[in-house]
Amino acid sequence: MNSYPNLVSPDVDFRQVTGAAVAQGDRIGRLAKAACEGMRNLFLIGCGGSLNDFSAAAYRCDQSAPFPTFCMNSEEFNRRRPALLGPSSVVLVASHNGTTGETIEAARLARAAGARVIGFTKNETTKLAVECDEVFTYHSDRTILAPKQALIGMMVTALLKETGAKLDFAALAQAYTAVPAAFESATAEAEAGLNEIAVDFAAEPITYVLSAGPNQGAGYGFAMCYLMEMQWKHASWFNANEFLHGAFEVVQPDTAVLLFKGEDETRPVIDRVEAFLRKNTERCRVIDSKDYSLPGVPVSMRGEISPLLLSTLSKRLAEHYQAVTGHSLKDRRYMFKTVY
Repeated sequence: MNSYPNLVSPDVDFRQVTGAAVAQGDRIGRLAKAACEGMRNLFLIGCGGSLNDFSAAAYRCDQSAPFPTFCMNSEEFNRRRPALLGPSSVVLVASHNGTTGETIEAARLARAAGARVIGFTKNETTKLAVECDEVFTYHSDRTILAPKQALIGMMVTALLKETGAKLDFAALAQAYTAVPAAFESATAEAEAGLNEIAVDFAAEPITYVLSAGPNQGAGYGFAMCYLMEMQWKHASWFNANEFLHGAFEVVQPDTAVLLFKGEDETRPVIDRVEAFLRKNTERCRVIDSKDYSLPGVPVSMRGEISPLLLSTLSKRLAEHYQAVTGHSLKDRRYMFKTVY
């Protein structure tokens, strides 16, 4: 039982659901081996939160992949019809409910072009699942981010391994194996800090959210999906360094800014903007993956795993907002209710 009024309890099935996703590693490895035969490029396709779920994987590919990688919104993909899309392409598509029309169309477009299409969705019967050559699922409507992002991360890691990327794949496998228990522990460790942020920021007229590198998806997703979509609150996300090239002029002593800080190569970007904010506003708050123990995750792999952790903590922060504001995360004005 938690000590915060109106706060929903953590998902009791988190470790089981996330563990079942991680346990699909052998199948992912076999599929990656087959997919890499003749592979020349990779497309990562989704909308909203599902597009965010590719953020860390896209960053890793930019650093390590011997093939070009393109990460884009599903409808952009459909309208753009990339010239490099073809039989030598592997296309990863994601949609939790599997009903996102643009993503379903993207899967059809990719298959029509001869590409191998691999889907990530909640179960094998969704509309997206039937449009894919292969599909990976996690069977949960509450624990979504950790298992879906783990599956995507493991898939991209396997593709990198099969194409000769120079990474410590044994340590990466160890890190993913540790995720279910490590993230469950981190969520418990984070409760007090997340509650403080929600209490402090819940009444803000606008919140600026900053992140960088592989953690961009965690920040952008929290601003757009959780604050704007699910809490109907004004928010704006920026790449942390880009914030310093214009937007930071709005900062005053009472400006609310939330930073997501990971442990990868872009951490100094967040350090720099945090140093500026500490001098110019009293309302800077930070969610830092370094604050959490993450048992079982090799030290060398904390930067690889922290984007997934920050996304998981962003969902828990949203649940703290819900407890403070009384506004359900399930309420919508337009989504799933109107034609748009």
